[in-house]
Amino acid sequence: MIALILVALASLIAFRLGVSHRKRIAEAAFGSAEAEAKEIVQRAKKEGESKKRELLLEAKEENHKQRQEFDRELKERRGELSRQERRIQQKEENLDKKLESIEAKEERIQAREKELDQLRGELEEVKKKELVVLEKLSGLSVEEAKNFLLKNVESEVRHEAALMVKEIETQAKEEAEKNAKNIIAGAIQKCAADHVAETTVSVVNLPNDEMKGRIIGREGRNIRTLETLTGIDLIIDDTPEAVILSGFDPVRREIARLSLEKLIVDGRIHPARIEEMYEKAKKEVETEIKQEGENAVFETGVHGLHPEIMRLLGKLKYRTSYGQNVLKHSIEVSHLSGLIAGELGADITLAKRAGLLHDLGKAADHEMEGSHVMIGADLAKKYKEGPDVVHAIMAHHGDVEPNSLVAVIVQAADAISAARPGARRENIESYIKRLEKLEEIANSFEGVERSFAIQAGREIRIMVKPDDIKDEGIVMVARDIVKKIESELEYPGQIKVNVIRETRAIDYAK
Repeated sequence: MIALILVALASLIAFRLGVSHRKRIAEAAFGSAEAEAKEIVQRAKKEGESKKRELLLEAKEENHKQRQEFDRELKERRGELSRQERRIQQKEENLDKKLESIEAKEERIQAREKELDQLRGELEEVKKKELVVLEKLSGLSVEEAKNFLLKNVESEVRHEAALMVKEIETQAKEEAEKNAKNIIAGAIQKCAADHVAETTVSVVNLPNDEMKGRIIGREGRNIRTLETLTGIDLIIDDTPEAVILSGFDPVRREIARLSLEKLIVDGRIHPARIEEMYEKAKKEVETEIKQEGENAVFETGVHGLHPEIMRLLGKLKYRTSYGQNVLKHSIEVSHLSGLIAGELGADITLAKRAGLLHDLGKAADHEMEGSHVMIGADLAKKYKEGPDVVHAIMAHHGDVEPNSLVAVIVQAADAISAARPGARRENIESYIKRLEKLEEIANSFEGVERSFAIQAGREIRIMVKPDDIKDEGIVMVARDIVKKIESELEYPGQIKVNVIRETRAIDYAK
């Protein structure tokens, strides 16, 4: 027990001694750290003072440099201002000199004006004296002499003006007619398309007459099936080894022709086979129509057409007008329009486009009501063609008055293509008889002096007697002649009746 107490006391004494030792060591370390901290603070203060002095020196140097720069710029600006002041002063001196010279000139001008006024006064007095002398000598007053001179001058001027106007009109007509002939002749020569008159009835050749009975079929069922499917009449008569197809729709007639030819080659003719061959022929014709439309566009160089318009153009291959193939006619009109437009400086592309589409309505005039002109214009509008093309289509037969150069060109190209010999199925004898009949109808009216059928019978010019028919009466004469032509004459397209009344004054210089 006592030993334990002694051990505890010894441990306590050792602990106290250790604590006091560590305290002395810590106090010594703290004192050294405090001294080191004071030393660091002093060094930092010294370094801060030195940095401060350096920055102040740098700031002073920079301030000194900026002041020098400012002084230099100020000196330069003062020098520039002084130079400008000298220039302004020189200009002011020059202006003062010019003002002085101008004032001197004005003074001289004023003096001259005074002299001129004085001379004018003297001239007026001399003029008055001379007029008095002239009036005494001539026996006429000033107004009478003036009127006399004016009448003489006016009559001479009128005579010369009339001669000049007549000469200019004659030259203009000769030049215009010559240029027009050259343009049309050149266009026709460059576009020398071949024309063959085409019939509107299709004929299918048979290998033998026995085939006619097979086409008719038992109790006529084969021929009824063909006519029902195609909408075409089959005429089987005494014509040897031939069947005639007749119908108003050329596309249907072509489908019927192809169907019948396929059936004849195949040999199996019965309603089911007829329907099969009809469908094949229909697809072939549709493909052919599309191909022909694309070929026409490629041949004429007209691009950007709607696919439906190209299909309608292809249908024109199976459409004829007075025996003339309408697609070939449209292509030729497109070429002619482009050539004439090139000669006249018009838009060639637009002219060719309008020429190609001018008879577009003929591809649908069997399906829609109205004239081919209005149908074509409506189709062109429907498929987003421009207003110039639509107007050219509407004006190419004179249904509306052409108000653009392209419309007039298409109208002329259409007339050239249709009037060309061989373009339409009409022999020379019937052609001449039609023109003679046209002139005969016009000459049969009272007051008509003479008439001339021109433009291949598309226009008749009628000269009336000015003493018998007045200006207001020529309208009625034209209307009466139109009615008689429509009732008595058959003709392609339309005929323009142009009634002319003119009064001529003729005199002779002796």
